[in-house]
Amino acid sequence: MQLVGLGDDGRPRAAVHAPISVLPVPFPRDSFEKAKKAMQIFNTLIDRVSRDGAYLRSTLRAAAEFDEFTARLLQVFDATEDCRQQRFGEQVVLAINRSDYMLDEPSSTLLQVELNTIASSFGCLSTQVCKMHRYIVERAGQPNLDVSNLPANDVTSQIADAIGSAVHAYGCDGAAVLFIVQPDEKNSYDQQWLQYAIWEQHKVRTVRRTLAQIAEQGSLDSSGNLSIDGQRIAVCYYRAGYAPTDYPSEAEWDAREMMERSTAAQCPSVGYQLAGAKKVQQDLAGSHIVEKFVDSADEATLIRACFAGLWSLDNKRDPGTQEVLNQASTRPEDFVLKPQREGGGNNLYGEALQQRIADPKGLAAYILMQRIRPPINRSMLLRNGEILEVDTLSELGIYGTFVRQGDRVILNEEAGHLIRTKAATSDEGGVAAGFAVLDSPYLTE
Repeated sequence: MQLVGLGDDGRPRAAVHAPISVLPVPFPRDSFEKAKKAMQIFNTLIDRVSRDGAYLRSTLRAAAEFDEFTARLLQVFDATEDCRQQRFGEQVVLAINRSDYMLDEPSSTLLQVELNTIASSFGCLSTQVCKMHRYIVERAGQPNLDVSNLPANDVTSQIADAIGSAVHAYGCDGAAVLFIVQPDEKNSYDQQWLQYAIWEQHKVRTVRRTLAQIAEQGSLDSSGNLSIDGQRIAVCYYRAGYAPTDYPSEAEWDAREMMERSTAAQCPSVGYQLAGAKKVQQDLAGSHIVEKFVDSADEATLIRACFAGLWSLDNKRDPGTQEVLNQASTRPEDFVLKPQREGGGNNLYGEALQQRIADPKGLAAYILMQRIRPPINRSMLLRNGEILEVDTLSELGIYGTFVRQGDRVILNEEAGHLIRTKAATSDEGGVAAGFAVLDSPYLTE
């Protein structure tokens, strides 16, 4: 369900179901298992990257020169470095990540689209969609569909357990989880299912506040403990804060820095948010970079097998950069141009890509990525109560949860999955942005 429309009193006046597919979409079992196997390694990788300040600064320096949002996040990262160093041994770290993939039909390979470290949404709704599809397949007796090929998917419970583990490690009875939300939040049901699960599974209270409200109501005591209206906070869980529009004034930035300075676990910390930047994703695909952050050559090989073609645009004087820019200019249909943004609807394709790369100013704030060519399926999509049967493309997301205190890893798990299906004619794939529907994988051999 999503909230839509506002009444005169400013309250929502209607709700609509989340867009969904009527039946699950075929997805190769071996690719699905490969993505699940890689998730724990990605959890470790991104945690270690988030702790390497020198690497983050050097990797994001060029992008920050032209992208104010990245620059401000780096400023918060630098301003709170003293807190990270002083509290490292007892500070709790919580991550809820999601690694997104598409099948590339020409190469018969599963390739990573991106790795999300902030506001990795739709886990709870994906749990419900899986239940719906299992019910339809079993109850309606769909021909040629066997319910045993629908993998179990309890993202809600696993994310709730990760948050509960972080609260327990924080070690303060009665401390709550703070959900940081947008003022006009329309995806609240996905969040409130999680709030309910956190209470049911761990008897931990949750509170919801916008960044502006946190600036007004939040405070730190002399030990750095965070309270909101007198309520002690153990975990700050961000479902906002990933876009420049979430920070319309300095008050929101002040709230972000206050939380980052606190003893509460940040999900994500600003280091984690920076580690999930597109520029970092591109740099990790470079020669001998991943190997610095994983434990073995086998792990590096598995991770590298997930990478699509990724190119830096930092230096147009470099012959390799100029060559790929020339290719993108003449064959834009083979590439995607990505800025340092989350939330869908930001990438450039086709003519828009050509126009942007023709202007060198600020190009370092983007990365260039290989266009993945997934197989086309026929699906029935349900949006706003209407069914449309169309050719579709699908994207797989694998959730991962991670909890650490100091150097001690408390939890590192693959935590379920998400499928987003969209019309084959659509470039973008965000559900909340209106491009895709929630789906489930039907595993095929």
